[in-house]
Amino acid sequence: MLTVIGEGLVDVVQRASGIQAHVGGSPLNVAVGLARLDHPVQFIGRYGRDAYGDAVAAHLRSSSVMLPWGPDEQPTSVATALIDDDDGAATYTFDLTWELPGLADRLGFMLQGTTLLHTGSIATMLAPGAADVLAAVEYAHPSATISFDPNCRPSIITDVDYARRQAEKFVTLADVVKASDEDLQWLYPGRDVLDSARQWLSLGGSEGPAMVVVTRGAAGPWGVTAAGEAECAAPRVEVADTVGAGDSFMAALLSGLVDRHLDGAQNRKELRELPAEGLAEILAHASRAAAVTVSRPGANPPSREELNAVPGDVPGE
Repeated sequence: MLTVIGEGLVDVVQRASGIQAHVGGSPLNVAVGLARLDHPVQFIGRYGRDAYGDAVAAHLRSSSVMLPWGPDEQPTSVATALIDDDDGAATYTFDLTWELPGLADRLGFMLQGTTLLHTGSIATMLAPGAADVLAAVEYAHPSATISFDPNCRPSIITDVDYARRQAEKFVTLADVVKASDEDLQWLYPGRDVLDSARQWLSLGGSEGPAMVVVTRGAAGPWGVTAAGEAECAAPRVEVADTVGAGDSFMAALLSGLVDRHLDGAQNRKELRELPAEGLAEILAHASRAAAVTVSRPGANPPSREELNAVPGDVPGE
């Protein structure tokens, strides 16, 4: 069982041609991406007992994501995305609530059988829920692979020093970390982004990350493990928009590791020993998933069948 903890929300996408609403939220998108790649996954995140909340639950269930955490009485969170018609890039503003009251008392039940726990983004930064997410990661760490994507939102968390401290708490506990070059530029201004990623690899010592990956848009992803560094080119596609691209990449990255049977704390040694060639294959696999997503509107990650139809080798097969 794979578990994703984090925010679910509704993206209200504004273009020159009109307004559309899509279910989103970085962790939610990762959960959907994993489920569409045929992994059993549950999503733990809040949504309201309202029309937007109904849409969140329906979207997750339509991709066979399990929902052990029900709706509450707060409004469902909303992100407004303004799409640049020239390059498809999205700029966000947010109206959200993030809390998971009572989660600590239910972790033993909710995380039973979890071999990989993913979190990131707003869920790991915004109080009061961020403390609950950190407690869940600490609880799961002895038995599960931990993955983290900071997916920084400077319009929400404006204090970069606080954001850096929070990110480093989760990086230290994580086995797999993915960040964009923009994340690292904001968190560590004036430092080369790849040097920042290398520094993250050293956090936590032998219990810290086995892999740190940096996405760089059209320049393609780069990653580092104890065994070396790897990168690959980004596939060339016509971009509809970039909404959810990083989340599709994250889901396919994790899927590639699970397909190689590298999830679960008992496989940490094997994960740490993943050679640079294997990392390169997984980066290419994840890049193809992101390419499918940017080729169509909204956060719409590919199914395994769609991804396998994209030219290139599939890791683990």
